[in-house]
Amino acid sequence: MEFDFTGEIIEWRGPAPYLFVPLPVEVADDIRGIAADLSCGWGVIPDTAHTGATTWTTSRFAKDGGYLLPVKVLVQRAEEVGIGDLLDVHLVAGA
Repeated sequence: MEFDFTGEIIEWRGPAPYLFVPLPVEVADDIRGIAADLSCGWGVIPDTAHTGATTWTTSRFAKDGGYLLPVKVLVQRAEEVGIGDLLDVHLVAGA
């Protein structure tokens, strides 16, 4: 499944890199229905994400009934983004 959305980068004191984009509720709801098929354990779901000129692989985390998409330091530097910035994301779930 593929999704396009815009989200605000937040900081969460969880696993590094500490910066994440929460998935919009409607995207999280769509993914929740197939999450068991995509998960590689512990609720972690592998993804490929794209923003601007940068593509990265990561694992999405379940949090408070939704999901957080990690914004790696590589992405932060390449796209010159940080906490509070809006990020346009193309997400390929389970890829």
